[in-house]
Amino acid sequence: MDVTNRFVLDFARRFALRHPAAAMLDFGCGSGALVQAARAAGLAMVGADVFYSGAQDRVRAEQTGLLGSAIFECRDGCLPFPAASFDLVTDNQVLEHVPDLDATLGELHRVMKPGGTLLSLFPSRDVLREGHIGIPLAHRFRKDSRARFLYTWALRSLGLGTWKDQAPTRRQWAADKLRWIDTYTFYRSRREIRRAFDVYFHSELREPDYIRYRLRDVAWRAPLARLLDLPLASAAASAVFRKLAFLVIVSRTSGADPLVCAGPPGPALRLKNQVPCIGRKPDQGVRRGPGGPPHSLSGLGVRGLARAARAPGREAAR
Repeated sequence: MDVTNRFVLDFARRFALRHPAAAMLDFGCGSGALVQAARAAGLAMVGADVFYSGAQDRVRAEQTGLLGSAIFECRDGCLPFPAASFDLVTDNQVLEHVPDLDATLGELHRVMKPGGTLLSLFPSRDVLREGHIGIPLAHRFRKDSRARFLYTWALRSLGLGTWKDQAPTRRQWAADKLRWIDTYTFYRSRREIRRAFDVYFHSELREPDYIRYRLRDVAWRAPLARLLDLPLASAAASAVFRKLAFLVIVSRTSGADPLVCAGPPGPALRLKNQVPCIGRKPDQGVRRGPGGPPHSLSGLGVRGLARAARAPGREAAR
């Protein structure tokens, strides 16, 4: 598993130490790598995904033998679980793929137990590098901009970009990848993200936990993790990280009963021109719901504390 999934797994393990037999959900689980690793570690985790058409995760999930027993497909815009089912929900590089963040968070809140915890890792619009295609600022241009296409084509010709073998020419690669991010990504400002989370949760930014975990993941870098104990160093590292990678948000429900899904889901829960609800990494989608606790994520509204796109991880599950 990559370092970000290992971080999420570490968070889940720490959570289980404090909450034995906790029920866990990996939302937008994709092929189920995290679910498999968590279950092998003795954690009661299941996964759910919409298995949208932009990826091949459903085939891979079938190959694990867990589809239908520990990995579930979301249909008709709702998670296939009763209300108040989970103590911990994780989503790793998923929420930038949902067209309606509010509806998605409302559905996650519905399946969480009172006092439950949500760990979310995903980039905001402020990130400098579009992580799915590896082109800086590609997500900042107007979608139908000719300048964006020429810019992306030029940078691909200079050697930038990811998944370079997925098109026969650089020009075609630029066209295909821009079409992909236009279809499957929905970047939002930190303020929009803060407002959506505050409807349902008490939340806090926890990028230092992820940075610390990532530093300790490599022996020679481990001593650098001590620098994060310095208040100014921690704040500066978090600001830079959000610009270069993603947000790390830990959210908790209040002790009140979770909202119950009232009526059939609407189009807000569906991927743009695609299947309903959930998703993950370069392949996913969901979003929104009404009132809840006003608090937190204040750091998202502070100038200079930017955000980032793509590269998971995480530590200290308090």
